[in-house]
Amino acid sequence: MYAELIAIMLMTTIACVVPGVFLVIRGMALMSDALSHALLPGIVIMFLLNRQCTSFTLIIGALCAGLATVVLTEAIMHTRQFKKDTAIGLVFPLFFSIGVILISLYARTIHLDMDMVILGHLVFAPFKRFIVYGNDWGPQALWMMSAVACINGIGTYIVYKELLLASFDDTLAYTSGFRPRTLHYCLMIMTSITCVCAFDVVGALVVVALMLVPAATAYLCSSNVVAMMWHALFFGVSAVWGGCLLAYTMDVSAAGSLATASGAVFMVVFMIHYVHLDRRHDVRH
Repeated sequence: MYAELIAIMLMTTIACVVPGVFLVIRGMALMSDALSHALLPGIVIMFLLNRQCTSFTLIIGALCAGLATVVLTEAIMHTRQFKKDTAIGLVFPLFFSIGVILISLYARTIHLDMDMVILGHLVFAPFKRFIVYGNDWGPQALWMMSAVACINGIGTYIVYKELLLASFDDTLAYTSGFRPRTLHYCLMIMTSITCVCAFDVVGALVVVALMLVPAATAYLCSSNVVAMMWHALFFGVSAVWGGCLLAYTMDVSAAGSLATASGAVFMVVFMIHYVHLDRRHDVRH
């Protein structure tokens, strides 16, 4: 059971790191936070339609809400009246509040565990099995996050050069024959799918931590994007092992421990990085 839990955490981390690297490079780190909150109205609407909490349609609803968030954010950004962070900050509170209002109006009798929303049900994920013709193939969450990790990895590999160029210079990418806007939407769709699937496993708070903290940590000590990707994976995996150790020894939330370990790794690298910069500055002077 512990091995399955660690495997789920590892695959979730890998799936989140891949789009997270490009979000950090593009200066759109807030988008992961926006998507993790903006999923709520899609989930609530689908629940009101079929009255089933475990239905696959809830994932479809969440994905539609995520894509609507991306489209509306892009529409505001393209007016050139607001910057990226402002546009994102305008959209996701709107979607999240719509979800809260819908719950208040039509689903007051439904018990909503806020701990599950924030931290997911990571500890219980291994108990939800993937059964095919009576054969147990392991936890559903492991298969789902493994599929997302593979899709993200393969998709990034296929369009890596185009996505890299569009991330640094939209104009050059356009004159080179690429479609920067299409690539951007592909990245946002990848981020939306990852947020939707990871939200069910680790919750809204930990999705943001896994998607951004390893990427931000790698940004401090990488000279190119390929190195940044590998460093981010290393820091993410290190956070998983550190989080598992913390959760086991202190008997606390596994998801919360994972986010805490990610933050601890970042702080260590951050301090080492700036101590190194100070030494170089002293040597020059």
